[in-house]
Amino acid sequence: MDASTVVGVLVVAGGAALMATGAVRKGRAVRPLRPARARAAAERADSRVLLRAAGMAIASARDAAGHGEPAIVTVEDVMRLTVEHFGRTDVPREQAAAALRRQYERAACATDCVTDAFG
Repeated sequence: MDASTVVGVLVVAGGAALMATGAVRKGRAVRPLRPARARAAAERADSRVLLRAAGMAIASARDAAGHGEPAIVTVEDVMRLTVEHFGRTDVPREQAAAALRRQYERAACATDCVTDAFG
């Protein structure tokens, strides 16, 4: 065998080994390895969903409010949007209220919005 044949065989063997390793692992490298990391990742995902729903609720209330009227944003709006847009039905009211408070402060809603998230 000459050198180019040996290199070709090594390249093919290396590629086959990488494909076999990928088939066996099936993406485990990107999954959390410990239950604590899995829970933390799930909590971060839930938090992002709630913040998005709260932002959508604020934007919707601002669009619905007339000129000079305050936008009324409720925790129920956030919970409804979480179910409708993200399919999350098990959202506790306290978490939805916390997300709405956070978005309320981030979006400077104190000037033109009213909410029940602080009560």
